[in-house]
Amino acid sequence: MPPATADQALRFGRFEISPAERALRVDGQPAALGALVIALCTNKWQIGAALTLMGAFASIYHPVGIPMLVQKARNFGFTIGLNGLAGNMGIAIAAGVSVYIAQRFGWQMAFVLPGVISLLCALAFVLLVPREEEAPAKRKPKMIDLPPRVMARVFAIMTFTAVTGSIVFNFTTNGNGELLRERVKGAVQDPAALAAMLFVIFSLASLAQLVVGKLIDRFPLKNIYVPIVLLQVPLFLIASQVEDWALFVTAIGFMLLVFGAIPFTDAMIVKYIDDRMRSRVTGARLAIGFGVSSIVVALIGPMVKAAGFPVVLMVLAGVAFCGFAAISLLPAEHEMGKASLKPAE
Repeated sequence: MPPATADQALRFGRFEISPAERALRVDGQPAALGALVIALCTNKWQIGAALTLMGAFASIYHPVGIPMLVQKARNFGFTIGLNGLAGNMGIAIAAGVSVYIAQRFGWQMAFVLPGVISLLCALAFVLLVPREEEAPAKRKPKMIDLPPRVMARVFAIMTFTAVTGSIVFNFTTNGNGELLRERVKGAVQDPAALAAMLFVIFSLASLAQLVVGKLIDRFPLKNIYVPIVLLQVPLFLIASQVEDWALFVTAIGFMLLVFGAIPFTDAMIVKYIDDRMRSRVTGARLAIGFGVSSIVVALIGPMVKAAGFPVVLMVLAGVAFCGFAAISLLPAEHEMGKASLKPAE
């Protein structure tokens, strides 16, 4: 049976995928099973091993899922933004829902319920997503062929901003709870109240990705990316000096910018990298980003204990400024115009 056309896939609300993307059909299930295994663990070593299993299989989503989503998208910025909104709303909801489930039904159920839902999603994916016979790597090139010098600059900037972005994102998303607990005096009386505050911050910040996605489709990438990253610098500096509800409001501000910057790396890959190479480039970018992330998460506690949140926030301001400096070196539109278009055969 020939693969479904783009119109057919759209008509039935389904996406075409390549053989490489079929891995999502397989790896979604062990990730869900990993969550169920965690609920059966009885000590920290077992939990660590089960979390590693779950993370190893769940990590396939971005390098495979993002290229799949944008493959047929007319407005890739909005598509990336909508996908990011859904993902980060998960972070926002998890902050409150996981605490509620753990308090009401026990911590094991906080893993069992997402595991069951993930298994149902994997089943729906297997049943509803049609197959495609040709892998992206085997297709004819159909995007602009950037000069080697420009491509090298773009790849270096993508790599560097993946590092700076991972540092900022992981310090803020993983450290916001302790930041509020320590510096919003009297506002956090119990875990449920803290979860509510985090929900407000993350849910509002997630909406920024939808707005940024629309802007990416209408304006040059560099013109939007540069100010979003630059504005993080003064907000981190302000956050290092304020407390209580002023800090809460400032945290909403810098998280709007941190989440608003998320779509740009994927947008750069879509804009500058042909579909044949996107999964590999995305995978390499995420390997670097997640490698840095693991180190950052491990350092949050020791750094805060040794220097305090004001110093850590000032360091984040410096990291954000380094990201701004790198993004300023992205090719301008006139440089992109010099590239030749390879016709698809």
